[in-house]
Amino acid sequence: MVELSNSELKTLEAVQKLGNRTSVEKISEASQLAHSAIMRSLLKLSEENFIQIHEETQTHVKLTEEGASYSVNGLPERVLIKSLIQLGGKAEIRKAAQHAKLEPKLTPIALGWLRKKRWATIEGKTKLLKASRQPPTGTDEEILKDLAEGASPVIEQLNDDKRKAIMALRNRKLLETRETTSRTVEITPKGKEALEKGVEIIDGISQLTPELIVSRRWREKKIRKFNVTAPGPLIFPGKIHPLRQIIERARRIFLNLGFTEIRGPLVETAFWNFDALFQPQDHPAREMMDTFYLSNPKAGKLPTKDIVKSVAETHENGWTTGSKGWGYKWSMEEAKRLVLRTHTTAETIKYLSKHKEPPIKVFSVDRVYRNEQLTSIHTAEFYQIEGIVVDKGVTLRDLMGTLQTFYSRFRLKKVKFWPCYFPYTEPSAQAMVFVPELNHWMELCGMGMFRPEVLAPMGIEYPVLAWGGGLERIAMLELGLNDIRLLYGNRLDWIRRTPLCQ
Repeated sequence: MVELSNSELKTLEAVQKLGNRTSVEKISEASQLAHSAIMRSLLKLSEENFIQIHEETQTHVKLTEEGASYSVNGLPERVLIKSLIQLGGKAEIRKAAQHAKLEPKLTPIALGWLRKKRWATIEGKTKLLKASRQPPTGTDEEILKDLAEGASPVIEQLNDDKRKAIMALRNRKLLETRETTSRTVEITPKGKEALEKGVEIIDGISQLTPELIVSRRWREKKIRKFNVTAPGPLIFPGKIHPLRQIIERARRIFLNLGFTEIRGPLVETAFWNFDALFQPQDHPAREMMDTFYLSNPKAGKLPTKDIVKSVAETHENGWTTGSKGWGYKWSMEEAKRLVLRTHTTAETIKYLSKHKEPPIKVFSVDRVYRNEQLTSIHTAEFYQIEGIVVDKGVTLRDLMGTLQTFYSRFRLKKVKFWPCYFPYTEPSAQAMVFVPELNHWMELCGMGMFRPEVLAPMGIEYPVLAWGGGLERIAMLELGLNDIRLLYGNRLDWIRRTPLCQ
């Protein structure tokens, strides 16, 4: 005969009475037992294979405040393409945005999605927007409309197209998702057999009280057995975000290699971000489609007159570097423009302008910004690992050895260096690492030796080794991710199940 406690017996009888796949709430109502007592009983009955517990996770969707606004006014790209078509299918970006009455902050968003959806193209430096085709109504817009009308879809019950659309809208911060777990219980043949044969109720105790111990009445009681191997409740203690863990690891590696960390402001003048690095003022990377410019304030201060003069002449005619320069009239107003820095090299060259004597070994791991479309491998803001070495007689081979040592600490052993081009280094290369899990080579950073056109205006007379690359690619390899957006989505389910980096 099977031995069960009174609450376990009542729970098992309730499950049999209610039929297959019944909920915990219904069991509680039928048995008149507390929810906590039922959960304890279900665990015991499940261990004995008298019942089977089924868990089902459902992901529900709801609009954010921004998503609710778009459900009424339309997605920015839809609003802009409508105006563009009304203007004849071709217009300057500013004119099309004004005609659409788009807020200034929504224009870059609309342009990015127009290009991604292939509804329009941007023609070179003219900043002319041209419609590619009459855009169809998208699944994403249908979902926004349905949610605004009160629909409450469950992602697991949708087709692939709608799931992809919901994920895209969530990454745009237009939707929020919430996971719920429902549990249902059904009796097993073994449980039915136990009830048919009869059950002996044991009046056991689960806790020794002071009274039982003093009176020694615990000797007369039957003590219930505990399964010490049974899983306990899930606990999610506070911990450092996985990306921050990778950042700290990278910092420790460079510090252990004898480097000094430097940091700088997120907002820089175009002078330090571009001009000081010998990047011409008409370079495509300076376009609004690639760089975020500040509207208020628009301009910042330039450094000392001698540095500005040297940089200007280097751009115009090569100055004393032996170069011919870029052959144009350098603009001080363009150099004063404020940008969200596109790389931490802006801080590196600024540091070099004040520290000229070797040996110098500095690095930074900090945030940078570029006007990128949000995809599984690109974001508009990310972390860059940057560093320089200044010393007498250093060569590109010294830089290759430094980077091989750094990547080996992340268990990336197979590293190669392929020649390539960068505006402010010569020779230049890119560090490639072989990823066994993906079975292909992946680019991790650009590297090289600063050109004379970069060093001479700063008064640097020694070779400078420099490199810079995104941290997120290392993080994705380390954490086994295939979507960079997980690093910034603040999804608690992913953060909780991601272990601490060892």
